[in-house]
Amino acid sequence: MTTEPKTVNEADCCDPEEGSRMAAAAEGDGRLADAATLFKALSDKTRLRIVQTIARSQEAVCECEIVPMFGLSQSTISYHLKVLREAGIVECEKRGLWGYCRVNPRSLMNAVKTLAGLA
Repeated sequence: MTTEPKTVNEADCCDPEEGSRMAAAAEGDGRLADAATLFKALSDKTRLRIVQTIARSQEAVCECEIVPMFGLSQSTISYHLKVLREAGIVECEKRGLWGYCRVNPRSLMNAVKTLAGLA
């Protein structure tokens, strides 16, 4: 006994215009682009560990303190901090030769709000 595949009547299916409206609304939401940048920056294990290290400190953390914690070169740590700065996750200020960094809590809270808004 064989069964014929069911044909879907367009009237029984989704409204294509509704799908277009939903897609346009999602594309027009700049928060998604910001969240994608933030989550991409946090997707690297080393960067996530750097954020955790900085967040646990009461004061801004000097790059020179971060370098020996991770066993990576100073240039590699600087690169990771640059990615985190560009994503708005950390804020760094120059003091002499070194940058002192702290976590930007607003950035992380905005990411959580964006995730919650996706549901």
